[in-house]
Amino acid sequence: MPVSLFICPLCQSPLQPAADTWRCDGSLHPKQTSHPFDVARQGYVNLLPVQQKKSKAPGDSQESIDARKRFLNHGHYAPLQNLISQKMTELLSNDELIDKQDNKSVNWLDIGCGEGYYTQAMAQMGSDVIDTLIAADISKPAVVELAKVSKLSGRLWYQPCQEDTTKTTAVYPLVTSAAHLPLHPHSVTGISSIFSPILPEAFDNVLMDNGYLVIAKPDVGHLATMRDALFDDVREHDSDKFLQELAPYFTLVETCRVSTELTLSAEDLADLTTMTPYAYRARSEKRQALLAAVEKEAFSTEAKFVVYILQKTSV
Repeated sequence: MPVSLFICPLCQSPLQPAADTWRCDGSLHPKQTSHPFDVARQGYVNLLPVQQKKSKAPGDSQESIDARKRFLNHGHYAPLQNLISQKMTELLSNDELIDKQDNKSVNWLDIGCGEGYYTQAMAQMGSDVIDTLIAADISKPAVVELAKVSKLSGRLWYQPCQEDTTKTTAVYPLVTSAAHLPLHPHSVTGISSIFSPILPEAFDNVLMDNGYLVIAKPDVGHLATMRDALFDDVREHDSDKFLQELAPYFTLVETCRVSTELTLSAEDLADLTTMTPYAYRARSEKRQALLAAVEKEAFSTEAKFVVYILQKTSV
């Protein structure tokens, strides 16, 4: 990992990771003040200053995270997880960009990582594909969950590699703002944003030249029967609306689509509504009526996703 990968969220001085406390050198602070950031016992680091918070507990709630864990652990979105892993492996096997013979580390940022369902699949690719995996989310409860799983699997950055095994990808779980990333400019090889905000300037700033951006969004028709049951007026997903905003910085390389038929129990459907914006957008009586109907018969719907692969435009 390059020494200059992380920067202090308070003064932008170089920030050095350590097993107990991350500390910046204060070189860019007017008073040369060094700022410490303690490593939590679960293994994450909170790099979200109070002044960057828009609420007391920003991001996903614990209820939403728990529902998403249960739903995703049943494999309902596995086709999307597999597609993302496949495409990232293909990208990072591109010798024109990744030349490890020149000691260039592959640093990947998973922005809006949540509890880490997709992040863990990326980590399992191994260090032959990704050396450093920065998992960032503004939700502290989400990052706590990711850190716990990473620690159990021996993938946290400070955990020593076990002998007689392949060197693992080093995972860095961070609580941070996507708009104020604590990363040195041009320090990451790629970024994944899976159902997360798209910030063209912030992404352009931290990505190396010709770096990759992988974006996953709901496609047209995603969960159509579920939305029909929950809303009187259904607005279709406009999945590619952000491409124009990215155009000054990125070139679209490939668009991939994947879909899967879902047959959901009442428990699965309750978790799906809780983990999506439908939890607060749908009227309570509509949601209760749908869940009551599913108690008698499993609910069928189709999950449809689109994945965009973009490359940073060379200056």
